[in-house]
Amino acid sequence: MVDQEITLRPQKNTFIELINAVKINPPAVFSLVIIFIYVFIGLFGSMLAPYEFDEMAVGIPLQKPSWEYLFGTDEFGRDVFSRVLAGGIISLRIGVLVVGIAGTFGSLVGLVSGYIGGWIDEAVMRITDIFLSVPDLVMALVIATSLGASIDAAIIGITLVRWTGYARLIRSGVIAEKGKDYITASRALGLHPSRIIFKHIFPNSYTATLVQATFDFGLAILFASGLSFVGAGAQPPEPEWGALVASGRQYVRAAWWIPIFPGFAIFGAVLAFNILGDTLRDFLDPKLRHSMDQKH
Repeated sequence: MVDQEITLRPQKNTFIELINAVKINPPAVFSLVIIFIYVFIGLFGSMLAPYEFDEMAVGIPLQKPSWEYLFGTDEFGRDVFSRVLAGGIISLRIGVLVVGIAGTFGSLVGLVSGYIGGWIDEAVMRITDIFLSVPDLVMALVIATSLGASIDAAIIGITLVRWTGYARLIRSGVIAEKGKDYITASRALGLHPSRIIFKHIFPNSYTATLVQATFDFGLAILFASGLSFVGAGAQPPEPEWGALVASGRQYVRAAWWIPIFPGFAIFGAVLAFNILGDTLRDFLDPKLRHSMDQKH
């Protein structure tokens, strides 16, 4: 059989258009700056920290913020600023692993389910319904607790409850694409299903997952902090932000800086990723995008 290439209609450079849309959106620029700071801290936080995160008695216990100890010290005399920076490294790892694993697995499941259809598609949808019938944080808490409270258990728990969103999004895109003429022509030419799926269908149906991934990065940090706060995630002396808030809640009146600064770190990360996610969603929605173009 003659191997023929199917030429798709020319497409605009969506990435360049997205960059231009972000540049004229002040909240999006602000969110990118905040995200860049968080990523920088996640990569180089250990070099920026003036002390080791678990170094005891570097200062007087429960010392207020000062030039020497920017975020004060905790009940053991540990530098809170150093511990918050170390927590940034952990949070970046959590976000990357959860989004990377859940996004990849969920997308693969959605691609196969949507393309093949039939009883496989029905079975996958029923499985996702089971996961979606229970609140994500509750199910993640159950999974993390059953695996033994730790950061790794929290990552596994969050990943197992977030893959369903990617599977459903990709499946919807695949179903919308596979009935189009260029896919029918691809099948008629005898192209292998894997080639059709990954070369033709996936590039035209993945955009919604970018929005999902952006929201999920902040959500993963928030969920991990919540699990650590209730004791199902990071354990002392690990400086995960939720664990820092939990350890400082008993000192909230006498030493407000212990829970407040890691709490602000969680808030800033979630806010930045949500703003960026909103920008991506508006850009990828044709109606909202047209409205944005008219304003600018």
